[in-house]
Parts: sequence; structure tokens; C-alpha cells
Amino acid sequence: MGSFGKFIRAAVAAASAASFAVGVGSAFAADHPLRIGYSDWPGYVAWQVAMDKGWLKQAGVDVDFEWFDYSASLDAFGAGKIDGVFTTNGDTLVMGSGGSKGVMIMLTDYSNGNDMIVGKPGLKSLKDLKGKKVGLEKGLVEHLLLLNGLKKEGVNEGDVTIVNVKTNDTPQVLGDPSVSAIGAWQPIAGQAIKSSPGARPLYTSADQPGLIYDVLTVSPTSFAEHKADYAKLLKVWSKVVAFIEAPATQPEAVKIMAARSGVPPEQYIRYLKGTGLLSPAAGAKVFAEGDGFSSLYGSSRYADAFNVKAGVYKTSQNVKSYIDPSIAGKP
Repeated sequence: MGSFGKFIRAAVAAASAASFAVGVGSAFAADHPLRIGYSDWPGYVAWQVAMDKGWLKQAGVDVDFEWFDYSASLDAFGAGKIDGVFTTNGDTLVMGSGGSKGVMIMLTDYSNGNDMIVGKPGLKSLKDLKGKKVGLEKGLVEHLLLLNGLKKEGVNEGDVTIVNVKTNDTPQVLGDPSVSAIGAWQPIAGQAIKSSPGARPLYTSADQPGLIYDVLTVSPTSFAEHKADYAKLLKVWSKVVAFIEAPATQPEAVKIMAARSGVPPEQYIRYLKGTGLLSPAAGAKVFAEGDGFSSLYGSSRYADAFNVKAGVYKTSQNVKSYIDPSIAGKP
């Protein structure tokens, strides 16, 4: 997503099992710090607070957080260059389908409004899109979001024409007379709204909590060898969430996160509000197996069905094999 380079699947789908295996020997040597890729999404950038406050060293965990564009972080994981990566639950399945199998061991957040379908002035709901065109990247998370919303609104998928558009181009596309809405995430969605006065969100991830979860996905080998260290990370995450959410310390947290992302704090706070941070206690509840969106299992099964239907990959994945709740604890 530009600076929020999220859900870019093309490079991930191309990753092969062979390329993953090449890097495994060096990346998972027992004597190196854990290497974790993170990128510009609030639930990931939140870890900058832990780094700046020195909490990782205090916890006794030897870890290097490596900054990437989102798609590049997934490529690095696929090549075995890092032990783990912060990603979405759906993209974890995409990586695995391409041969880069990982397990989701920790939750950071769920998208709570940062992903959205934006309609032109005069449109009030997704029902107004019947017979109209929507510009978004086919197979990516905004495609998933649109189909979820149409189903809830009782609109047939065939009543809406999807125009395949790169997410970074959606602000310009919203100005095209032939397109009535676009799908994008923040800050690109905000740019689209700003460039088309009167445009407004018709449906966002806040309308379906749990549709998009953000997770720490790690190599099964690394998890087996460094389980105690990952458990320490989970404890640090508890401090991070508390620091960000406490009114007294939130301004400092936002300043740290905004600096890492290169945007003003007053702008960054809006992105943070669209992110539902999950403490370990809240995350443990999501790790409970279930079929609905309140469960990581149910949400991931929904994403898997979408990925197959949209042609992101051909064969349905065994969702349970991608989730390891062993350090999540009990709610």
C-alpha cells in the first residue's frame, strides 16, 4: 500500500519451495538473533515502541526487527532470509500455497476501518453500486472486503463490475466518469477521498471485524528452536498495547510510530484508530477454534475460500496447519 504496502500477493504467489529452502540453513542458525520483518501498518509499527523503549533487551530476547515494504517482507520470508514476518492471516495462506509455509503464533490486531470501499458523491451504500463499476486490485483484500459487503447487503456479485486497478492508482481512478467506487486502504483511501470532494466510505473493515487479522507468522523450524523467545515477545507485546492505549502515554507512542512511518503524528492517529490492537489476553480468545470471524480459524477459512474463488491459488489450504496457538495462552 505505498507506505502501507499491504496485501500485495503477486510476488508471494510466485515464491517457490526451492527458494525458501535455499535460505533456511543460514537464516535459522541457532546462534543468530531472531530476524523478523515488519512494515508500515500500525499493528506492525507498534513494535517500534518496544524498540525505542528498550523493552526487547529488558525481556532478554535477542531479536532484530528488519524494515521492509510489505511485499518485500513476504519475499524475504519466502527466501528464508528472516525467521518471521508480520502479515495478514490471508497472506500467510498465500505464502504457504507458494511453498513458503509459516505458522501464525501471535496476533497484533484486526483491521478496524483502514480498509474501505469508497464511493463517489451521491452514493450512500453498496446497494447503490448495482450496475456500476468498482476499481480495485482483483484478488487482494479490498476485493475480499467488497464481496463480503455485497453479500451482507444482498447484492449479487454479478451486479457489480470490477475494474482491475493498482491500489496506488485508485485516487486517480475515482475521478474517472466510468468508475463509481474504488477499494483501497489507508492512507491511499484517504487520498482518494481528498481528491474527490464529497466521496465517502460505503463499507469498511470496521463493518466486519475479524475479516482481516494481522499476525506474526514464523518458520516452523524457527518456532521449534526459539519458542521461549517468541513467548517473551508476546509478553513485550502486552506492554506495547498498554502503552499505546493509555491516554497518558499514547501521544508518545503515536510520535514514535509516526516518525517510523514518516507522517505527522496528527495524521497517524487516524490510522491508529482504524486498527483494533489486540492484547495477548484478547488475542488468546481469537486463537480459540471456531467458524466465525471472532476466531482466527474461521476468518482464515473465509480468506482461503476467497483465495481459491478469486484464483489467487488453486487448492484449498489446510487452515489448521497454519495456526499454532501454543504460546497464545488462555483468555
